[in-house]
Amino acid sequence: MTAPEDGPARKIRLVIAEDETMTREMLARLLSLEDDIEVVGTAADGQRALSVIRAQKPDVLLTDIGMPEVNGIQLTETLRREFPGVGVVILTIYNDDERVFSAIKAGARGYVLKDSPPEETIAAVRAVGRGEALLHPSLVSRFLNEFSRLSTQRAADNAVFAELTDREREVLAEIGKGKRNKDIADTLFISEKTVKNHISNIFAKLEVNTRAEAALLAARQGLV
Repeated sequence: MTAPEDGPARKIRLVIAEDETMTREMLARLLSLEDDIEVVGTAADGQRALSVIRAQKPDVLLTDIGMPEVNGIQLTETLRREFPGVGVVILTIYNDDERVFSAIKAGARGYVLKDSPPEETIAAVRAVGRGEALLHPSLVSRFLNEFSRLSTQRAADNAVFAELTDREREVLAEIGKGKRNKDIADTLFISEKTVKNHISNIFAKLEVNTRAEAALLAARQGLV
């Protein structure tokens, strides 16, 4: 196999993290056949992969999502902090939304399924190696649906929060910090009775029953 004519001149340095030995070795052999990809290391778990990455400074990590000890999502989160220049492609047999969104939120830029044709895995490594992103086609519509849902939720949150007064927003922000009524009163220079009244109004407007629910909404709105 050869690199496409418009591919990068320099080889993409790749590390593979996969706990299944046969799968790891197969991927290493397959990707090593590509003229524009150099497999510089492999690992059986996330912790070992991190050591290899620190030593080899790869361009891309191809990692299983469900490894023991340190899984692919946790590894991706660590790389985002320590090696933000390393692009991550998540490889998994799982095709569920929760893992997909967790991987992308952690910083992964590619996501392919293990039963996908080899060409899709190669394409994902190349795309991420160029600084781009590539998702499995079956995931695109679900991402659009999720973004639409989040947009709708944000609009609903904004409408609800628009009903709060400035003082109620201040009280809610303090609730989000885990403060008791007395502490809130001291911070805002108001009485505890006034704080209780504000909290009652906040609960009614946000349609929540507990301080924890109110704090969650405050965090989601960016008040905390």
